Amino acid sequence: MEQKNSIPFTIVVGLLFIFLLAPVLLVFPMSFSGDSFMSFPPSSWSLRWYEALPQNRVLINALWTSLGLASVVTILSLVIAIPAAYAIARMDFFGREALFALFTAPLLLPSIVLGLAILIVFVGVGLISTFPGLVLAHLVVTLPYALRVLATALSTLPHQVEEAASSLGATPFTVFRRVTLPLMTPGIVAAAALAFLVSFDEVVISLFVVGPRITTLPVELYRYVDTRADPLVAAASVFLILGTVAVVLIVERTMGLNKAVGKS
Repeated sequence: MEQKNSIPFTIVVGLLFIFLLAPVLLVFPMSFSGDSFMSFPPSSWSLRWYEALPQNRVLINALWTSLGLASVVTILSLVIAIPAAYAIARMDFFGREALFALFTAPLLLPSIVLGLAILIVFVGVGLISTFPGLVLAHLVVTLPYALRVLATALSTLPHQVEEAASSLGATPFTVFRRVTLPLMTPGIVAAAALAFLVSFDEVVISLFVVGPRITTLPVELYRYVDTRADPLVAAASVFLILGTVAVVLIVERTMGLNKAVGKS
C-alpha cells in the first residue's frame, strides 16, 4: 500500500522548492522592466528589452554558435557513449570498472581545474578559439553524463530478450540493432537531452577555450553582465529557462523521465 506524505512534510518541501526557485522566478518580472538598470521591483513595465534582444548581433551570433556546438557535442556523445555503455553493462572483461571510472572521471573534478587543464593542453595543439576545440572541451563534460544515463538504462533491460533473439539465430549485431537499441531509446533520448543542455549551458570551461574568433551565448552573457547592468540579460535568461523547461517536458511527455533513466 502506497504511503502518503504528511501535510507538514509536504509544506516543508514546498517551501524549500520556493526558496530554491525564487532567484529563477525573479528573472521573469525583471525582464519586463522599463528601467535602464536591473532592479526589483521595477518602477515601470515594458517590452523594450525583448525588442532589443534580437537587435544585439553579438548575442544572436553567440546563440547560433551555442546551438550548433551543443548539437554536434550531443551527437558525438551518443556515438561514443552507446557502445561504451553497452560494453560496460553487458560484457565481462578485465578493466571494465577502470574504463567506467576513466570515462566518468571529469565529473569528480571542479570545472575550473578541468578548464585550466584543457587550456594547457589546447594551447600546445592550437585548439584555442576554434570550433573543434570547443567541441572537444564540451565533450569531456557531456560524455560522462551520457554514459551514466545509458549504462543505468542498459542495466535495467532484461537479458532474456537478447538471449531469446540470439537463440533464434540472430547475430550479435542484429540483436543489438533490432532488440537492444530500440529498448534503449528512452535512455538515448534522456542522454541526448542532458548532453545538449549541459553543453549549451557550459560557461566555466568555455571561458578557457573561447576567443575573439568564436564564443558561446553563456560566455557572452557573462561578459555582458560584467560591463552592463540592464535587464537585457534577464530577457535572454527567460528564453533560456523556457527552452530548458521545454526540453525536459518533451522528454517527460514522449518517454517519461523515470522510464528514460531506467527506473520502473
